[in-house]
This record gives sequence, C-alpha cells and structure tokens, in this order.
Amino acid sequence: MSRYGWRLEVHDSLPSTSDACIARAEAGEAAGLAILALRQTAGRGSRGRGWTEPPAGNLAITVLLRPEGLLADVAVWPFLAGLALHEALSADLVGGSSAGPLMLKWPNDMMLGGGKLAGILIERGVGGPDGQAWLSIGFGANLAQAPAIPGRRIACLAELGEAPAPMTVARRLLVALDRWQDLLLREGFESIRHAWLARAHPVGTLLSVMQRGDAYEGTFDGIAPDGALRLLVEGEIRLVRAGDVLLPTCS
Repeated sequence: MSRYGWRLEVHDSLPSTSDACIARAEAGEAAGLAILALRQTAGRGSRGRGWTEPPAGNLAITVLLRPEGLLADVAVWPFLAGLALHEALSADLVGGSSAGPLMLKWPNDMMLGGGKLAGILIERGVGGPDGQAWLSIGFGANLAQAPAIPGRRIACLAELGEAPAPMTVARRLLVALDRWQDLLLREGFESIRHAWLARAHPVGTLLSVMQRGDAYEGTFDGIAPDGALRLLVEGEIRLVRAGDVLLPTCS
C-alpha cells in the first residue's frame, strides 16, 4: 500500500516541476503530490544550476512530502531518493535494481558509463495554514536524449536500448519511494547505507572534491553512519558533508 496515496499530475510542459511543487507546498498542499512534466523548459539543478532538457522524452518529476519521525531527517533523503531512482531506471536492465551499469554517486547523482545520467534536487521549507514543514524532491533523468553541456560528459538511458516512457519511470519511482521509506522505518539507516553502497562506485575510486573554493582529491572510503562521504586523503579520512564531488573521468 502506498504510504501517501500518490496523486500524479501530468503536464505537457512546465518551466520547473520543482518550482510548481514548492508553490503548492507553500499553499498548504498535502503530502503525496507528484508533478510530472513531459517537457521542462527551465529546470533547476543543485546549487542554483540550470538543468538543461531536450524537447521531450526525459524524466522531470518532483514529489511533495511532509515527513515525520526518522523520515524528517533530511540527511537520509539523498540515499532514499537515489535508491528509488536507481530502482525505477534499472527495472528493464539485466541484473535488476542492484546490478548493471547504473552507478550512484554521492550525494545525489546517477552515472552511466562515466557520464551523468540523472540528478536529484532536494529542497525544504515551511508553508501552509499550519506552518508544517515540507520536503520537495525533484528527479531529472536523461531517458531518450542527453543534452550537450560543454566540458561535461552526459549520458542517457537510450544508450542501453529502447528508452522507457517518462510515465512508466514515474510510476515505478513512486512505488520505489514507498518501499525504501518502509525499509528505513523497519531496519534503520544502516540498511539504507548498505544498499546504497552496493549500487555506488566501489571503495577505492578516485574522487575530486570542490568545497568553498578548495579543491582536493582522494579515494572513496564509504559512507559514515550520518551519511557523510568518507574520503581518504593522504592517509587520513576526511568527512565531506557538502561540496561538488566528481569522478575525474566525468568532469
């Protein structure tokens, strides 16, 4: 059974599904709203970046939550959202949701063959008549086409075969979001962390970090119990809780 009774709205075109979702959240919309745009003209990425969309065929969906208890910890959501998106995108691939060519990258990206396939934008605030906290989670994934971005390697799911329809992926995603939340509530974050690591780049992968003007490299050493990235830099572990993290092959 769905945790929220998802209400999926489908729009032919929107400037930004995240902006539309946040406006509804601040007006008091209940949790469980999901806004899918078949074409998005002014999408947003993390840290104020734009999210470039080809004319049609890619995934642009944002969901509205009002989480409580363990789910109110925003630190768990990059992992829950990443696992749900991985499951939705890999459903047609050989090996199922825990194997295959798709790879999660901390904190909120998905890679395919060294190129960025998808990203997740998590925003929060307070709004509505009762001043209740809300969480907006936007998902953008290149299903049919990869936009051309100078200096960046971008991938799309069509490289592996016929691309699934955005509506198909959206429905899978909503089911997966319920499933991973239920797992967190039953077994705690350690199970989520373990599942995420099984779908991420392996320990020992070289990563580059840009953080408040400081750039350095290290090797991936897993995820700390609080969700921070563990990076081995010159023999010492650094905990990274914010910043741009890049695989050198897909800068």
